[in-house]
Amino acid sequence: MSAPAPRTEAPVLPVTFRPGLTRLVLLTIALALFAVITAVALMLESLGPGDRVTFILCAALFAGVLVLLARPKIVADEDGVTVVNVTRTRRLAWEQILQVNLRVGDPWLFLGLSDGTSLPALGIQPGLSKQRAVRDAGELRRLVAARAEGTEAG
Repeated sequence: MSAPAPRTEAPVLPVTFRPGLTRLVLLTIALALFAVITAVALMLESLGPGDRVTFILCAALFAGVLVLLARPKIVADEDGVTVVNVTRTRRLAWEQILQVNLRVGDPWLFLGLSDGTSLPALGIQPGLSKQRAVRDAGELRRLVAARAEGTEAG
């Protein structure tokens, strides 16, 4: 069985890229962690009401951190790209993006910007699904190239 041929056309907009398997793992762990710590807090008879509340608040804090780690995504639409990382969101016009880089060993995708800086985009990361990350990076690269051609022609 041969590998499917790589796509050459850009995907239809709007499109959202996110590390699906990583997100699923983090959200599942967050839910399980909260449930287990809360159950333990409620079952331990030696704990007073204040201790139980503290256990549950700590469980909520730990789960909240995991939910934040599951937040990253990249949304491409007609007007540009929105990069949502763990705690920050940045909106970019298509013209601002010069390069889409996902090199071997990179923990996530980097966008080379027109101001000379590089923006990490955690919405595409090869951690648990390298093939999907490479495919998504290629699709975003094709979108950027198609938009660059469109602005040069216009």
